[in-house]
Amino acid sequence: MQKKFAVLALFFSTISSLQALAQHKYTISGIIRDKTTGETLIGASIRILPQSRYNSSSNNFGFYAIVVPEGSYRLVVSYTGYKPDTIALTLSNDLTRNISLLPVSGQLSEVVITSESTHNTLAKAQMGLQKLSTAEMANVPVFLGEKDIIKTIQLLPGIKSAGEGSGGFYVRGGNIDENLLLLDDAPVYNATHLMGFFSTFNSDAIKDLTLYKGAMPAEYGGRLSSVVDVRTKDGNNQQFHGSGGLGIIASRLNLEGPVVKDKGSFIVSGRRTYADVFLRLSDNKDVKKSNLYFYDLNAKANYNLNDHNRIFISYYNGKDNLKLSDQLALYYGNTTGTFRWNHNFNSHLFSNTTLLYSDYNNNIEVADNSSNMKIISKIRDFSLKEDLQYFMSGNDKLNFGFTTTHHNLSPGILDASESSNYNAAALDKKYALESAAYINHEKSMGQWSVNYGLRLSVFNVFGPGNFYTYDAGGNITDSTKYASGELVKTYINLEPRAAASYQLDSVSSVKFAYARNTQNVHLISNSATTSPTDLWILSSPNVKPEIADQLSFGYYRHLRNGRYELSGEVYYKQLQNQIDFKDGAALTINNNVESQLLYGKGRAYGLELFAKKKSGRLSGWVSYTLSRTERQVNAINSGYWYPAHQDQTHNLAIVSSYQLSRKVALSGNWVYNTGNAVTFPSGKYEINGQTVFLYAERNGYRMPAYHRLDVGVTIDGKKGKGWNSSWNFSVYNAYGKENPYIIEFKNDPGNPARTIARQTALFRWVPSITYNFSF
Repeated sequence: MQKKFAVLALFFSTISSLQALAQHKYTISGIIRDKTTGETLIGASIRILPQSRYNSSSNNFGFYAIVVPEGSYRLVVSYTGYKPDTIALTLSNDLTRNISLLPVSGQLSEVVITSESTHNTLAKAQMGLQKLSTAEMANVPVFLGEKDIIKTIQLLPGIKSAGEGSGGFYVRGGNIDENLLLLDDAPVYNATHLMGFFSTFNSDAIKDLTLYKGAMPAEYGGRLSSVVDVRTKDGNNQQFHGSGGLGIIASRLNLEGPVVKDKGSFIVSGRRTYADVFLRLSDNKDVKKSNLYFYDLNAKANYNLNDHNRIFISYYNGKDNLKLSDQLALYYGNTTGTFRWNHNFNSHLFSNTTLLYSDYNNNIEVADNSSNMKIISKIRDFSLKEDLQYFMSGNDKLNFGFTTTHHNLSPGILDASESSNYNAAALDKKYALESAAYINHEKSMGQWSVNYGLRLSVFNVFGPGNFYTYDAGGNITDSTKYASGELVKTYINLEPRAAASYQLDSVSSVKFAYARNTQNVHLISNSATTSPTDLWILSSPNVKPEIADQLSFGYYRHLRNGRYELSGEVYYKQLQNQIDFKDGAALTINNNVESQLLYGKGRAYGLELFAKKKSGRLSGWVSYTLSRTERQVNAINSGYWYPAHQDQTHNLAIVSSYQLSRKVALSGNWVYNTGNAVTFPSGKYEINGQTVFLYAERNGYRMPAYHRLDVGVTIDGKKGKGWNSSWNFSVYNAYGKENPYIIEFKNDPGNPARTIARQTALFRWVPSITYNFSF
C-alpha cells in the first residue's frame, strides 16, 4: 500500500512541478480552523484579490488549496459567524498558510457552523444542496425539547416527514430507504430512537451537516434520493470544555479537550432518557416491569502526526430498550466506527483513507401465558474508502477514488419455545461485495462553473445459500445451492453526474444538473415509518438494482449583501426496478420473501421554493414544495399509474426566530402538508359470520391534511466566570391539532351494515423545559 501511494505521489508531484515551471503558477494551501477551539472549518471561503476569479473553499477536513500565477495578492478568508481575515503575500513558490478565524461572538456556545459565502453559493455548480448551522437547529422548537437534525431537515423544501412520531423522511419522491445517512462516513441503517420520536444524531456532537437531494457528487452512491452527510466535532485542542442539558425525559453531557495542545484533541458526548425511572414508581406491576429508554454515545479523537499526516478515530453506539411488561420487547441499535488518515502528498494532492464499520441489529421478543418467541436480525458492514483531491491550475479541482463494502445480512432468526405456536427458523444469511470507483472534475470559467463526473458501481452477490427462481404466481420453479464465497450474480452500472452554473450577475445565477444513482440495499416494509420490524434485503438474481435518473433546473438570487436568499428548483425523476409487495404479503420470517415482491417503475416531479433571511433580529425561512410521486406495477391497480404512499401534493414550512432582547429569543415553526396516499377499504362482505373488508385501488385515498404549530422561548442566564447557561421552554403542537396517526375501519356495533372509521392521534399539546449549560 505504501509503495502504491509513493508511486502515486511521485506521479502527481512530477505533473505539478512541470505545470508550475511552464506556467509560473504556484499553490497556496493550508488548514482553516476556529481560533478558540482548533476545530477545522468546513466550507470556508478563500478568495484571491485583486484576481477575484480565483476562489476556493475548504474541504471536509478544513484543507484548502488554490493555484494562481506568480505575483502579489491579498488572501481573503471568510466564514459565516467569524471575523474574516486578510493576508498579504507574494508568490514566487508554493506556500503553506494555516489560518485561524475568530468567532464574532467570542463565545464557545454560540459558534455558528454554516454554509459558504454568498459568492460561492451562487457560483458553485452543485444543485439540491442544503446546509444547516448548529445555531439554526438550536432555534427550532422540537418534540420534548431535544434538538434533532432529522426533524429540522424535514422543514426544508423537497423533504417530507414520514408522519407524526416518525424519524423517516422522503426526499423528492423517494422512499425512506433511499436516503444514505452517514455519520463520519459510516452508514446508519436506522437513525431513530423510541420508534422514531428522536434521531440517533446527538446535536451536541455535530460539527457539520450537508444534504444532497439527488444530484449528489460522484463520490457518493448506493442510494437513489439523498445523502445526509453528518460530520462530528473534532474536539477543542486549546482547553478543556464541557456542555450539556437537563430535560423532562432526557439529559446529555458533552466533554472535550486537548490530548496535546495544538496537536490533538478528544470529544465524548452522551445522552440518555429516563422515562423508565418514572415507570418503576408506578403501583401497577405490569408498568413496573416495563422499560422505555434509549442511550447513545459519541466519542472521537484526532492527532496531528506532523504537517502532512493526521489521524482520526470516531465511535458511535446507541441502543433502544422498549419493553411492555413481559409481553413485548424491542431492543435495537447501531454501532459505527471510523478510522481515518489524512495525508498531504504535496500542496496539490490531498488524500483521505478511511476504514469503516457499521452494525445494526434488532431483537423482538413476544410472550404470552403459554409460549414465547424471539426474532433477531442484523446488518454488518466493513468498508474501505480512498478519496483523493488534486488541485490543478486556477479554479480546477479533480476528485477521484474508490470504495468497497462487504455486506453481511441476517434477515431473521426465529427462536421459539417448545410450547410456542411457531417453529424455530433461521433465514439464509446474505453476503455481497459492493464496490465503486469514481472521478469528478470541478472547474470555473468566467461566469460558468461546471461539475461533472462518472461513478462505476459493481455489486457482487456471494454464497453460501440457496437461491430460487419463481414463476408469476410466486411459486418456486428452480433452486440452486452455492458454496461459501461462490459468485452468484454481478451487477455493473455506470452512473454519470453533471451540473453547471451560469452567474447572471453578482447576485443571481441559474443551474441545471443530471444524475443517475443505483441502489442495491433495499428496505421492504408495509409500514409508513422506519421500525425495527422492517426487512432489509440485497439485490439478487430476482431483485435487480433500483435505478433513478434525475434532471433538475434552478434559479438563485441573493439580496441585500446576502442577507436574503431566494431560490426555486424544478426536478423530474424517473425510476426503474421499483419494489412493491403483493396484497397480503407475508414479509416476516419468510425464506422466500422475494416471492412476495412485485417490480415496476416510478416517476416523481415537482417545484421547490425557498426564501431565507439569514441575519437581523428576525431570521428564518419559508419553504414550499409542490410535487407528484407515482408508481406503475403491472399486478397492481390493473397496471395503471397510482400514487406512491409518500405522495404529498403540497408541503409548506415556516420557520422563524426573533431576538426579543439580549437574553431572550423567541422561535416558532408552522408546517402543513397534504395527507399521504393510503389504501382504505372500498367495500366489505361476510364469510362465516366474519366481516372481510375489500381493498380495491392501491393508495386510492388520502389521509387528512396535517398541520402543526410549535413555539419556544430561550432565556439566557447570568454569565459567570467560565459558566454559561440558558432555559428553553417550548410547546410542540401549540394549538392542539389532533393529527391522525392511524385510521381504523370497523363495523358499527348498532348497525353491522354500516362502517365507522376510528382515528387515533398521538399528541396534542406537548410542553417541555430544558436547562442548557456550558463551561
